[in-house]
Amino acid sequence: MADIFDVVSDPTRRELMSALLERSLARDAAAGEISVGDLVERLGLSQPTVSKHLKVLRDHGLVTVREDGQHRYYRLDPGPLEELEDWLTPFIEPALDDEDDLRIDDGGSAVFAAWSGADVGGTIGRRVAEGTYQARQLPTTVKRRLFRRS
Repeated sequence: MADIFDVVSDPTRRELMSALLERSLARDAAAGEISVGDLVERLGLSQPTVSKHLKVLRDHGLVTVREDGQHRYYRLDPGPLEELEDWLTPFIEPALDDEDDLRIDDGGSAVFAAWSGADVGGTIGRRVAEGTYQARQLPTTVKRRLFRRS
């Protein structure tokens, strides 16, 4: 069985997860769900391709599915991404020890761009560096709240 890193390394699955994330953030979206047909139309992929990748995401707990007759509605479940966070945190935490309270940048667009971008190999390193830089700029009280261990 593939690990979470293998699952999210595929650009098609990242594109699906990005579409599911956008749906979950939309105010008019019904409970953050989207149908397979809507994903096919939105991404311009074949239905078998979308279904194959959704199965992989479902098998790893990154999406949940609700069946309604012959229709399937998918929703993002970011819980399993904690494994990625746990792996990345040691690389980022040393940078968080900086006590400087500087300006906070946009904080999300770099991560989203890296997540959904096709050129992941070249982009990921730059995005992690940008994220580390932005994390250094967080006020100390915010750092402690965001990165406390449970």
